[in-house]
Order: sequence, then C-alpha cells, then structure tokens
Amino acid sequence: MTLGTIINVFSILIGAGIGVGLGHRLPANISRTLTDALGLVVLVIGGLNLIALTDTSFVAAVSSAGTLLVVLASLVLGSVLGSMLRIEQRLSHFGTWLQLKASRGGDKEKFIEGFVNASLLFTIGPMAVLGALQDGLGQGFDVLALKSTLDGLTSVAFAAALGWGVAFAAIPVGIWQGLLTLLAASAGALMSDALVASITATGGVLLLGTGLRVLQIRMVSVADMLPALVLAPLITWAVASFI
Repeated sequence: MTLGTIINVFSILIGAGIGVGLGHRLPANISRTLTDALGLVVLVIGGLNLIALTDTSFVAAVSSAGTLLVVLASLVLGSVLGSMLRIEQRLSHFGTWLQLKASRGGDKEKFIEGFVNASLLFTIGPMAVLGALQDGLGQGFDVLALKSTLDGLTSVAFAAALGWGVAFAAIPVGIWQGLLTLLAASAGALMSDALVASITATGGVLLLGTGLRVLQIRMVSVADMLPALVLAPLITWAVASFI
C-alpha cells in the first residue's frame, strides 16, 4: 500500500470517527438531509465523468458512436458476470460479518448500508483509479490527496447517519487502490489515455447508480456491475486493435 492510499484509508477512518461522534447529537432530519445532499453530489460527479465519452483519445480509438457502445457492452457483460459471481450478495454478507465482529449491537441494516454504500462510492470513482495509477507510475499522489479530503468529509456525513459501517469501507479502499498502484508500477505504461477514459466513463455510470442508492430512489445492484470497470479497457483495446 502506497503513501497516497494510506492517507486515504486514514482519512476515511478519521472522518467516520468524527461522524459517529456527531451522529448522536444530530437530529434525524439533519442526518437524512446530509445524506440526500451527498447523493445529489454523487449524481453530479457521475454525470461529469460521462464527459470522458467525448475524450479525443477514446473517440480516436473506437469512434464517436463507439464510446457509448463500449460502455454499454461493458455494463451488460459486467452485470452478467457480476451477477453470476454474486458480488453484491457477497459484499453484503461481508458487511454482515463485519457487523457481527465489530459492532456492539445497533442497527444491523444501517451498518451494512453504510459499509456497502461507502465502499462503492470510495472505490468505483475514477479518482480512485486515476489516483492509484498516477501514484504507481511515480507521478505523485496529488489526486489521491484530493480524494482523501473528499472521502474524509463524506465519511463524516455518512457515518453521522449510518454509523461505524462507513469506517470499514477503508478495507476495500486499501485493497483496491493498493492493487491498482502495484499494477500501474508494473504495467502502467500499457494504460493509454483511451483505456483510462473508458474506465472513467464506465465509472461515471456506476456512480450514477450509487447516487440512486444513496438517495434511496432505487437500490441499483452497482456491485454486480463492477466487472465492467475491467471489461471497459479490454473491449476498448480489442476494438481499437482488431476493428
């Protein structure tokens, strides 16, 4: 685990600790409003990430119409694969196990909701991918430093409403970003701008789904769609190379 990811992990833990401390003092309507505000911000960030569909390198690789098709194909295939692997169910079960091991009573569903939603939000965003890649390539951890600040503030608001489950999102963040950093250190030169753009655009769609979950509009099975983040650059590479 690199310095950028270590800072990110501690920002989540500290933010969650502050949020839990504040949670007992905040009226329920304020906690709910904070969560709603975060949900709206997540939707905005997800929408902004879709701008990557017009990235010049991405368009040059697969054509202007092809960028959306790549994202669509990645999401469809990724959803099928994720559903077969039962990623969402396994993540929920992991959250249940953590709650049993670490929580002293409390609301089980709230713990799991905090863990799952925070894990999705903190790991699938393009800042996690781009920041870890940048760190692995030896280009500094500026992006992860910014992400750490945002994640810390988000953890405060989430934990105030959902409790200690948010803190345990630091585990998948550390694993995911650590693996990406190691991958970038060994094969980062192979990640072209087009491949990164495909991940960013696909991640934007997943963030929209996460926003809907946070707002409790629809419990989109975002975790089951996570394989799309791996499939998107592979499909982009295949289209650019063979079509």
